[in-house]
Amino acid sequence: MDRRTFIGRIAGGLVAMPLFARAQQPAMPTIGFLRSTPSEPFAHLVAAFHQGLKEAGFVEGRNVAIEYRYADNHLDRLPGLAADLVRRQVDVIVGNGSAAEAAKAVTTNIPIVFVSGEDPVERGLVASLNRPGGNLTGVTFFANQLGAKRLGLLHELVPKATVIAFLRAPNHARSVAELPEVEAAARVVGQKIVVVNAASEREFDPAFAAIVRAGAGAILVSGSGFFTSQRRQLVALAARHAIPAIYDLRDHVDAGGLISYAASLTGAHRQAGVYAGRILKGAKPSELPVLQPTTFELVINLKTAKALGLTIPQSLLLRADEVIQ
Repeated sequence: MDRRTFIGRIAGGLVAMPLFARAQQPAMPTIGFLRSTPSEPFAHLVAAFHQGLKEAGFVEGRNVAIEYRYADNHLDRLPGLAADLVRRQVDVIVGNGSAAEAAKAVTTNIPIVFVSGEDPVERGLVASLNRPGGNLTGVTFFANQLGAKRLGLLHELVPKATVIAFLRAPNHARSVAELPEVEAAARVVGQKIVVVNAASEREFDPAFAAIVRAGAGAILVSGSGFFTSQRRQLVALAARHAIPAIYDLRDHVDAGGLISYAASLTGAHRQAGVYAGRILKGAKPSELPVLQPTTFELVINLKTAKALGLTIPQSLLLRADEVIQ
């Protein structure tokens, strides 16, 4: 072998070695992020999820990839979107309650982390909160169990309102699940609950017309990802008809709504990010207990109260976690 051939083979080996080494590096893990809602109204929740991932040691584009899928409030699209993520063999799926339910129906192998306002045991997502079992775990903020509390706050705010409209999205489980508790609480204080449905944006105007015809003195807006995604329209309609309304999330109050009471949704998504990161590191969903909120936020918008001609009782102001001027 001549000197030129020998040097050429060494040089070729030096070039090939890094290429071979790169080929042997493990592929970047991928998270499937699935929601029943549109994307734009929930950008702050995605940011909170990213924060949780970062706390767990993962940054999108650096050491983890994320595939985003949104059903744009068309629940019938969720099964197809979930199936697509499964075909792509993502390492973990993260979604809201409806999305997690769709994912659960198409995979028993890929870990699923949910953020749900409903009781995940009653919904069949997990066997128990402490020992989820199977391939699901996540965060619940029990939004549907706070309906009675919100009704009580509404009664303090508008004590003379004997008729309360309960606005719900009939095709969203959380919205439907909230009603029995609200009706039971209303009977205790002698209030009448009028149920008004709005399954799409086109039904908002007719729904508010029905609320006015019923003579409702206030509105309790049930919790659903659909209503949260359309919060600006709902807040505007409540203002147009000059009817006090209480909401399940502070997002509505930030958009000009009157009052809300709930756990922190951004905090729940940050925790989901932490859990997704732990699973990517090898933790099993069955061994991660479902997380529950420990604090709840009462947020009041004084500017909206003034526009409605309402004086917020001092008892409510003293208990508020935040008062928007």
